[in-house]
Amino acid sequence: MFNRTYRDRRVLVTGHTGFKGSWLSLWLLHLGAHVAGFAVDVPSTPANFDVLDLRGRIKHFHGDVRNREELERAIDAFRPEIVFHLAAQSLVRRSYTDPAGTFEINALGTLNVLECLRTRPWVRAVVLITSDKSYRNVEWCWGYREEDALGGKDPYGGSKGAAELVAYSYYHSFFKDGSTRIATARAGNVIGGGDWAFDRIVPDCMRAWSENRAVALRNPSATRPWQHVLEPLSGYLALGARLWEDRIGFAGEAFNFGPDSSVNHTVGELLQAMAERWPGQRWEISQDIPSGAPEATLLKLCCDKAIHFLGWNAVLGFNETVSFTVDWYRNYYSHEKDMYAFSLNQIDRYCELAAQRRSAWIS
Repeated sequence: MFNRTYRDRRVLVTGHTGFKGSWLSLWLLHLGAHVAGFAVDVPSTPANFDVLDLRGRIKHFHGDVRNREELERAIDAFRPEIVFHLAAQSLVRRSYTDPAGTFEINALGTLNVLECLRTRPWVRAVVLITSDKSYRNVEWCWGYREEDALGGKDPYGGSKGAAELVAYSYYHSFFKDGSTRIATARAGNVIGGGDWAFDRIVPDCMRAWSENRAVALRNPSATRPWQHVLEPLSGYLALGARLWEDRIGFAGEAFNFGPDSSVNHTVGELLQAMAERWPGQRWEISQDIPSGAPEATLLKLCCDKAIHFLGWNAVLGFNETVSFTVDWYRNYYSHEKDMYAFSLNQIDRYCELAAQRRSAWIS
């Protein structure tokens, strides 16, 4: 898959201790890559990074993307050929309590990555992960395309829009005529096994249900696209492979990776589907609605560009996404299975479904 781009390549993942970063690191190992990670901490206890014992399986560099010298030392020590930049402050609600830190990590961190890489031409392909929140969201009913206006009413969205502008400027100033090819990837919130972030509906449910507690819901009628974590990761890997192949027209571009509209369901419908796979669980409506941190009610992406140019498409339906997610947590909390092997099996199963549904990246 991915034209065997990653086999025996040196690949650096910033933010590898996070939810997405740990799954991406695992998949890269599965593809035969030599993987290194750069991160300031392990973001939760437990954490997918620890559950999968990635510290003992990849090269682990401790450092903060806001510190350019630490980042330079890691890059020079590992000499990656491909870089995936995921290190970020990734929570919208936290961005209201720490706006400056959010901008520093997300915008300045992206600048530091590019500043390091512009003088290291042996890095050949770079995928910078931003967010669907980078768009100036007016909550219209159709999907945003890559050329639509950037913005962000909340500090998180603003910081991701700023990261996109940094990438655009650096590409045209320093990378356009060089040997290093960069692109940005925009995806939304994801669910899946191994996420223990706070103030997210699935991790909150899994923590509560593992202790036979009810979970409190803020807004059961809110609708979200419930996308499994492997969906955008397959897009990032497909984009990285195309950059490595030096395909004309991919460098300097942004790509959306989002789910099919059929996975849009309310929070209440999600909990009902999860409870069917974990019987006996319950929830209640919270009367304590935090103020001062509004959340968007509608944000859709148009993924035609990724479908047409990368041959990428979302694979899983809503019920499959829920099944992948709940099965992972139930196996973790039962202590019955090796979660490293179980997680690899989920990647393999995802790839089998992608092949059955004729996703081009797996052909």
